[in-house]
Amino acid sequence: MNKFLLLGSVFALLAVIIGAFGAHGLERIMIDEKMLARFNTGVEYQFYHAFGILVVAILLKETKSRLLSGAGIAFSLGIVLFSGSLYSYVLTANKMFAMITPTGGLAFIVGWVLVVIYAVKDK
Repeated sequence: MNKFLLLGSVFALLAVIIGAFGAHGLERIMIDEKMLARFNTGVEYQFYHAFGILVVAILLKETKSRLLSGAGIAFSLGIVLFSGSLYSYVLTANKMFAMITPTGGLAFIVGWVLVVIYAVKDK
């Protein structure tokens, strides 16, 4: 089983579902535009990084790389922390969730740095 292919696919699937909920379900809750924008940012970044995980999965089919595996893990952690904290913040208005968001952003950055290092070292 290709764990990153599975993770990337599940995260992309969930982004579609969560995005549809944001577009159709959140209007019933009557949140303001700022909070809706935060929710949409979570969905957007989840999509970007789900596709990043899928790229990692494809590259790992060609070669085994701890750098790429680390990137896949970092992207996954980033989705949970960044996007998950934004969803939680919007749905609960608890500002403690918003304090987690930068940690997820840092995980995304670490993942991309690992991909860059892999690309530079790739022969």
